[in-house]
Amino acid sequence: MAHLLGADGIALTIGTRTLLRDVSLGLDDGDRIGVVGPNGAGKSTLLRLLAGTQAPDAGRVTRVGGSRLGMLVQRDVDDDAATIRDLVHGDDATHEWASDARIRSVHAGLLADLDLDQPASTLSGGQRRRVALAALLVEDPDVLLLDEPTNHLDVEGVAWLAEHLAARYGRPGATGALVVVTHDRWFLDAVCSRTWEVRGDGSGAVDGYDGGYAAYILARAERARQAATAAEKRNNLLRKELAWLKRGAPARTSKPKFRLDAAAALIDDEPPPRDTLELTQMATRRLGKDVLDLEDVTVTVPARDGHEAGPRDAAGRRVLLDDVTWRLGPGDRYGVVGVNGAGKTTLLSLLAGRREPDSGRVRRGKTVHVAELTQDVGELDEVGHLTAVQVVDREKRTVVVDGKELTAGQLTERLGFTRERAHTIVRDLSGGERRRLQLLRLLVSEPNVLLLDEPTNDLDTDTLAAVEDLLDGWPGTLIVVSHDRYLLERVCDRQWALLGDGALRDLPGGVEQYLQLRRTGASGTSSAAAPAGAPPAAAGAGASASRPATTSSGASAAEVRAAKKEISRIERRLARIADEENTLHEQIAADPTDYTAVAALDERLRELGAEKEELEMAWLESAEVAG
Repeated sequence: MAHLLGADGIALTIGTRTLLRDVSLGLDDGDRIGVVGPNGAGKSTLLRLLAGTQAPDAGRVTRVGGSRLGMLVQRDVDDDAATIRDLVHGDDATHEWASDARIRSVHAGLLADLDLDQPASTLSGGQRRRVALAALLVEDPDVLLLDEPTNHLDVEGVAWLAEHLAARYGRPGATGALVVVTHDRWFLDAVCSRTWEVRGDGSGAVDGYDGGYAAYILARAERARQAATAAEKRNNLLRKELAWLKRGAPARTSKPKFRLDAAAALIDDEPPPRDTLELTQMATRRLGKDVLDLEDVTVTVPARDGHEAGPRDAAGRRVLLDDVTWRLGPGDRYGVVGVNGAGKTTLLSLLAGRREPDSGRVRRGKTVHVAELTQDVGELDEVGHLTAVQVVDREKRTVVVDGKELTAGQLTERLGFTRERAHTIVRDLSGGERRRLQLLRLLVSEPNVLLLDEPTNDLDTDTLAAVEDLLDGWPGTLIVVSHDRYLLERVCDRQWALLGDGALRDLPGGVEQYLQLRRTGASGTSSAAAPAGAPPAAAGAGASASRPATTSSGASAAEVRAAKKEISRIERRLARIADEENTLHEQIAADPTDYTAVAALDERLRELGAEKEELEMAWLESAEVAG
């Protein structure tokens, strides 16, 4: 395994902040590194140091001679006069790259909706990002550094990129290495074999972990547990030392010097408190039986060019929603996925009341109070001259949380703002801090319907975990539009898809079903969504209202009830089997030398294991029927 790149004792200080101190890292063939850490910790800076575009204050970065390095940065500086073909392939003739299956795959994954002869000046920010990423993948460097590559990619694009990078750098005997900074935790798990955590706590340290995001979280939790145990032991010893030192003035003068040094070392070794990020569940207003209903809603928008996919109306306008009915009940938690431009943000604007449908209607419950988190952090510009505390204070002076009345300053602190940052004016806050402030403004208004449009933008992994922890226990109705599969699968009960055909489709199989539909080119034929609490309609169904209600498996309501009863019976039996197995294990442990009794007990354990296996298979079959 060849060594490609190394960092030896690098350090960097910006102003009074130490980002990196005495950091040594290495990259070998086949390495796939994910870089995580708080916003502002220095993740992008680390990539620039490795790429050689920024020099460290101390230490050095070395690269094997002849190796090629490519880096995707968060800002795009493309030549507006160039075409997409120029940016991706330069002066290469078409026949030179069109015959390469790998390059054709990059085109299909990132550029399928773009015309190669289209000027860069006509591209949106997200399209420029995809073109820059495609150019890097076509170049195929030995060391690939990616800074937030999943930004502006939809769920399908993220899945394609993960598959491509895992195949390129993760196959047996692969050459080259990958380092990626991303907040997409599903992507980290799908691609990365190791994780670097840039602490961002002033120590300047970068910790290494084996595995992707899930393995990193487990390992970090174990390190925290061990540190807590060591801290408790240290505190106990510290208390004893201090008590000994305080026993009378005469005694202190005669204490051996090594005991005094030991106490001083213990105090010096006491670690500084790590900033904890805690998001607080706010009280919610009462939510009635009726929440939000879309009834026979149709929405059209002007067609930008003739290459856009999707249905058209008689006037040639694009149809985003075509006669869609969707009913949201109290406590519903839905995730919405779809291709770019399919109408996800438009759907949220209908629910929020910011837009009226071309036909049909949106019914709202009398007690509904909607709060919407948009993608535009620019909505804070109007309060850019205020501090974060003042912004919250303007919304509501105090909020009762867990029976305690908290002020605006206390709320911002519990949302992860340090005292210094809470009193920083809004226009000087980072993107992640502005995003958190947006969310806090929504929560203090005590909504009972929450609409989130790409809520994971600009948030680090710790903040994302805290947001998910908040949303897990939030009792209102929740609609999330996101390409972050990790977030959707954790906080939402069901997923819906906009496939670009004007229909809104239920996804009993979640995001995997959506990706399968996109791969096969299938789309839902029914735009009518089931009422809140009712079983979803069969996939691809265009069923009339007179047909019996069915689940996604095609089962009738009676079959569903029978399946649920069978599931309950099986779970009760599995619980009894587990209790009996525990008892048998205790009996074996009590007298392991009685071989006759142990053999009989072991035989019974085998019987229970076989029965449990059969029951688990039956449970899976019943669960599929029950939906």
